[in-house]
Order: sequence, then C-alpha cells, then structure tokens
Amino acid sequence: MCRLFVGADCALWESQTRSIRMDGMVTSVRLEKMFWMVLEEIAARDDMNVPQLLHQLYNESIDEGHDLGNFTSFLRVCCMRFIDLQLQGMLLPGGRESLYTTEEILTMEAKRHRESGAAVRSIRTN
Repeated sequence: MCRLFVGADCALWESQTRSIRMDGMVTSVRLEKMFWMVLEEIAARDDMNVPQLLHQLYNESIDEGHDLGNFTSFLRVCCMRFIDLQLQGMLLPGGRESLYTTEEILTMEAKRHRESGAAVRSIRTN
C-alpha cells in the first residue's frame, strides 16, 4: 500500500506559499500543492477564487467563535472534509449541486462521529 503513496508525483507535496490580502492585511499561507488544488476546486464550486474562499472561511470561522491560531491546519482539515464528504456521497464531485443541505450534512456527520466514537469506546472496554 505504501507504494501507492510513495510512487505519486512528488510535486503534490511540494510546499507553495501564497500571499493573500484579508481585511486590508497581507498574510502568507503555506500549503502543499495538493491542498491548493483541492482549495481551487472548492472555490470554483462557489464561483470564487482561492483568496476569496480563504477570506470567507476565515471571516465565517471568526463569526462562529473559532480560534484560528493555526489557519493552515484548518485549511488542511477543510480539504480533507471536502474529499470525505464527496466519498460519503454527501457532495457531488465536479459541480455545485449537493444532495443535502448544509444542516443535513452537519447532522449526518455528527451522528456518524458519535457512532464511531461509541464503537471505539466499546472496543476499548471489551
């Protein structure tokens, strides 16, 4: 299985730094090329470019009361969640359509995480 990952194009994990202006301030974000590719796909779904997407993610996260001390980690998790939602069939690949509303997706995710957490606790106690 490791060969599947080790044999991939090494350009995918090369870091790229992009400067983005948010609320009049210029900040730099350093991510691997593969994460930038996913962010580009997410942005395109909402008719945005990547700087616009990052600005919106940042502002909405602050509005929700999240501590974004490590914004790049947050962006990596956003990318992984996006791919996971596609694999789970909750988001359709390649388009803006979604089979579910945002609230429905969040509810299904929470249920799935509760169930997987309960399964892990059950294994630990047995």
